[in-house]
Amino acid sequence: IRRPPRSTLFPYTTSSDLVIGDKMLNAYTLGWREWVELPELAIGPIKAKVDTGARTSALHAVDLELFERNGDQWVSFAFESADGSLGAVNEAPVIEFREVTNSGGQSESRPVIKTPLKLGAVFKLVELTLTQRENMAYRMLLGRTSLFSDFVVDPSESFLQGGDESHPGAPE
Repeated sequence: IRRPPRSTLFPYTTSSDLVIGDKMLNAYTLGWREWVELPELAIGPIKAKVDTGARTSALHAVDLELFERNGDQWVSFAFESADGSLGAVNEAPVIEFREVTNSGGQSESRPVIKTPLKLGAVFKLVELTLTQRENMAYRMLLGRTSLFSDFVVDPSESFLQGGDESHPGAPE
């Protein structure tokens, strides 16, 4: 991986060129925390932790109920904000169950759904596992498969796609 000369990247911008082999990519730079939205689930904006060490993205979900619809497995769930308020109940098809090792080293089987994600100016279809994250600092974890080919991460920065610790905002 090569980056163009630093002068083309400074000051930080929402977009930069990234060269992998002979391929030039246009990638958005993220900090280790960003504001995200899940518009089809009516969730957000919420703060997410960007974690390149995690393969899969995870969303805090409560009241999970699995059910069958037209022969397919579905899940209903609600998003619980940090203040304890519950959002609307969402329903989504389960694309699979995935064994995930959490930060405490425990393995659990989680339902995986697909939904659009809005991060800065980018809309992207992502896979999310649904799990209890009530004891975690962030209600959503953005894993590396959701970041692939669209984003680069600067772990020394936060909210490069806009906003600050308290408020979401447009990219600067």
